[in-house]
Amino acid sequence: MELTSAVAVVTGANRGFGRHLAAQLLERGAKVYAAARDADSVDLPGAVPLQLDVTDPESVARAAKTAADATLLINNAGVTAAAGLLEGDLAGIRRDMEVNYFGTLAVTRAFAPVVEANGGGAVLNVLSILSWLHPAAAGSYSASKAAAWALTNATREELAPRGVTVTGLHVAYMDTDMAAEVPADRKTDPAAVARLALDAVARGDAEILGDELTRSVGLKQVSMG
Repeated sequence: MELTSAVAVVTGANRGFGRHLAAQLLERGAKVYAAARDADSVDLPGAVPLQLDVTDPESVARAAKTAADATLLINNAGVTAAAGLLEGDLAGIRRDMEVNYFGTLAVTRAFAPVVEANGGGAVLNVLSILSWLHPAAAGSYSASKAAAWALTNATREELAPRGVTVTGLHVAYMDTDMAAEVPADRKTDPAAVARLALDAVARGDAEILGDELTRSVGLKQVSMG
């Protein structure tokens, strides 16, 4: 996919990894809809703020109508309750699944026809090393990302005949708010991961292993996807 002429929708683009993705797409010449629940929180020069709550069907439908010229969808919005499955807060566990799985599904369902109608393009789903490693302490997040990986693989098969590629990005800790409590020496530069991911989307790769930790444990898992 040629990113210089792409029209991208990036969810969760007001901060963190999503902002890096949006900024680098702009640098490559793409038009970027920077989507966030609060569009006023988007302060990236050159981006088009787009109100989008991935858990709200009406918001998703409005966003798809507004960004009707989209050729690239990046499902980046995500949350974590950091909860175990047996004793963790059930509302938080449900929230992880609603945002990370059902939200990704809802936005993909809304934008796939848009991308197809515009001549085809790509979808990038931001997943995690915990898509296929499931420590008990992160059970809620792991379950939601495992589901999102399954979604990624299944929609790749569905969308291929429609001219839309689907790429999954697996990555461990990045230096963003979500990993604020993680020691700095265990975190990867999100700007570097964004470059790697966008290069892979441009090539049409199916899977991306975004850092050394993920690469060290992920090759066998990805080959099974």
